Formats: sequence, structure tokens, C-alpha cells
Amino acid sequence: MLAGHYSTALLAYQKFPKGTLIFFLIASQFQDLVWLTLHYLGIEPTEPNSVEEVTLQGIDVNMLFSHDLLPQLFWVLAIFLIGRLIFKSTKIGIAGGLLVLGHFILDFISGYPHHVFGEETHTIGLGLYHSNVYLAIAIEGLVSTLALFYFFKKEKEKGIERTTKNKFYIIGLFVFGVVFLLLIATTSFKDWFGLPDLNVMFNTTIPTLILTYIGMIFYLNYFVLKKIKN
Repeated sequence: MLAGHYSTALLAYQKFPKGTLIFFLIASQFQDLVWLTLHYLGIEPTEPNSVEEVTLQGIDVNMLFSHDLLPQLFWVLAIFLIGRLIFKSTKIGIAGGLLVLGHFILDFISGYPHHVFGEETHTIGLGLYHSNVYLAIAIEGLVSTLALFYFFKKEKEKGIERTTKNKFYIIGLFVFGVVFLLLIATTSFKDWFGLPDLNVMFNTTIPTLILTYIGMIFYLNYFVLKKIKN
């Protein structure tokens, strides 16, 4: 999932606002942020190198340490301890750890196939990004819709009033996430737009993904916190 994970962060922040939204947004996408970092360390190299050739089905990477089952025990504990130490709250630490666990569970349902620990071990997950990518994207859309509905419903119950424009900006990010995945599900930008072979000498896929993930974090942090109707 892309935007779908961020929707879980909104629910955690709503429950524990002292934990800060940006902490929960990072926790919700922690495994993917680890994956992008490990790519540059040569531990989880990702192909294709050119972002214009990427498709959701065609990404090739062994997410051994970022997404396999056994390392999740470490990542959940790490985020729990970070949340506990920074915010002096066991509940916020637990909420952060649950977001990391939730990322793994959502990926089990709608994502790439992962393993217990290594490609030679048992496969974990439905692997819909490979076997039925459009169903995977539909599930992401459903998860995002339900989470946003609940988030706005609870805000209304608490007397938090948002402008229609503000809601549009928040919902728009999740629409962007789903549409983006649909565009690259099985067809690359190169094929969509008839782009020439650029033969770029460096990896453009990972920098683009990093900018996308970080951009979405700061975008949501800004517009969700800008919540009071003037």
C-alpha cells in the first residue's frame, strides 16, 4: 500500500494527539522508509533503475530486513521504544508499534509477497501486487475510504469543524495515491506516454519514491493540523 498506510496514522493521532501526527505518519510507513534506506546500503537493491520503466507488478526487490516477518519484531519494538522515550507515554509507544504491525498486516492482504526470513523460507501474504494488482489497489481504496470516514466522523462528534476545502485537500492525497498506483499497475510511464529510452546512468526510481513518501508525510501533517474552520 501507499496512501492506505497513512490513513491508519490519522486514526492513531486522533486517539493520541500528544504523540504528534508526524510521528504516527512515519510509524505507519516505517517499513517502506527502511526499505528505501536499505536500497542505498546495497542490502535491498530495487529494480528497475529507471522510474519511467516502473510498474507495480514489475518492481523487483527482496525486502528481507524491511518487510519479512521476523524483523517485524525488532521494528515494532524499536518504534515502541522511540515513542515511549520521546513522548514519555507507554500508550503512544504502543500505538506506534501497532501502526508498524498494521503495516505488515495490510501488506499481507494487499502488497508484495514477503517471507518468514529470506526467499528460501515460507511465503507470507497474498501477494496481490503480483497475482491480482487491481484487486490490491481496490482494497487500498476501501481501507482508505473507511479510515477517512471514521476519522471525519469522530472529529465531527468532538466538535472539530473543517472547511470543505481542507477536507478536499486531505481526501485528495488518498485519491492521488490510488490513481497513481492504477496508472503504474501494469503499464509504465514510458509506455503510457511513449517516452524515449533516456539511458540514465543512475537510479531514478528510489529518489522518486523517497520524494513521494516524504512529500505525502509533510502534506498530510500540514493539512490535517490545519483543522479549525476560520
